[in-house]
Amino acid sequence: MAGLIGTVTLNLALDVTYEVDSLVVGGSHRVAAIRRRAGGKGVNVARVAATLGHQVLVLGLVGGITGELVAEELFDAGLTALLTPIAGETRRTVAIVNGADGDATIFNEAGPPVSADEWRAFGDRMPWGRLGVLACSGSLPPGLPADAYAELAVRARHHDVLTVIDAGGAALTAAAKAGAVVRSNAAELREALGDTTVEDGARQLVGLGATAAVITDGPRGMVAASNKGVWRALPVEQVSGNPTGAGDACTAVVAAAVAESPEPDWSVVLTSAVAASAAAVLTPVAGDIDLAAYRRWQPQVTVNSSPTAPPSPSPSGAPPVTS
Repeated sequence: MAGLIGTVTLNLALDVTYEVDSLVVGGSHRVAAIRRRAGGKGVNVARVAATLGHQVLVLGLVGGITGELVAEELFDAGLTALLTPIAGETRRTVAIVNGADGDATIFNEAGPPVSADEWRAFGDRMPWGRLGVLACSGSLPPGLPADAYAELAVRARHHDVLTVIDAGGAALTAAAKAGAVVRSNAAELREALGDTTVEDGARQLVGLGATAAVITDGPRGMVAASNKGVWRALPVEQVSGNPTGAGDACTAVVAAAVAESPEPDWSVVLTSAVAASAAAVLTPVAGDIDLAAYRRWQPQVTVNSSPTAPPSPSPSGAPPVTS
């Protein structure tokens, strides 16, 4: 039986979407429809994992009236949440959808600052004994250190809980060194490691200490690496739609696999992750997934493997860079 998937969203948001007939800068607009929904990458992960039949627990920081609205929406969506109160007001994101062509103009607030005491309270409330895996993703609010997710990964290991961390840049390498399963995309990988192929970059992350690395590579598919080898999954077909939730769907599948086994078959995980990511593109809102498409595509994904051990990190501890 798979363990509970705890999804961490440290910069929760209330996503507000306005639909207008035509967006005109400087003009006055009549709103045709409005939607409000709890948002943040970790919430998207929880929604997809729940849709795929897994038990989830949303973990995050909330404050003010907006935070109360986020908590209410999570409850209405059937998602169990353990939210730590903070003094600041939870942020909002506003998307204005132009009915003429479907394009969206998005405004993202930075989020409220989080104090050291609030961050400590969040960590102290973690229900480690209930968790099968901890999945961390999304931006960090002001006040938290860049290695906040890595800090959670270290604490999780003390409780025999593995962590899946979706990050880029310095946060990605910190998560790898903390022993997490790391999840990123090709651009974020190169931001962290320099000019490298996706396969070599994934190997380098494992060499730094990551339990495994899963890297999305756009229309070229997806790569996974562990100390047992490297795998690339090829997409079944080109899919058009809304790509904003594709990475979160991948993270949900990876987290579910790690909750079932600390050493899953990564070739099998990739088949599900590629299918889920593509099925998420078909839906208009991040956090949703087209289940029929997911089930149709999953057995069609092709995976190529290279069973070679990843390289060790450089003696200085800095990640090696492959040109």
